[in-house]
Amino acid sequence: MSKHHLGEFEEVVLLTVAILHEEAYGIAIIDEMERRLDRKVSIGSLQTVLRRLEKKGHLSSKFGEATKIRGGKRKRYFTLTSYGRKVLETTKEQRMSLWNAIPNLDFRNGHA
Repeated sequence: MSKHHLGEFEEVVLLTVAILHEEAYGIAIIDEMERRLDRKVSIGSLQTVLRRLEKKGHLSSKFGEATKIRGGKRKRYFTLTSYGRKVLETTKEQRMSLWNAIPNLDFRNGHA
């Protein structure tokens, strides 16, 4: 097992933060994941994973400006760290290695 092991949900969260780039905050991340993956995501589970990924050094965060629309509450924006990008790249390479090792697989016809 790689020292860069990510859980499936952690990987999806990191990829979504990368997709959203500088606009990655809680609700935007949830909306993007639900739209792309047709999967319900709770704010609690997302916040838990975001904190864990930040603690592991995969993400960094900063607060945006307070707005009247949000009652003065600031959004916390997340970005990938260089370590987080490296972990995603390693994970992608591992997945591609597995996919490429499957012999004679043709998903278009529904069988191998």
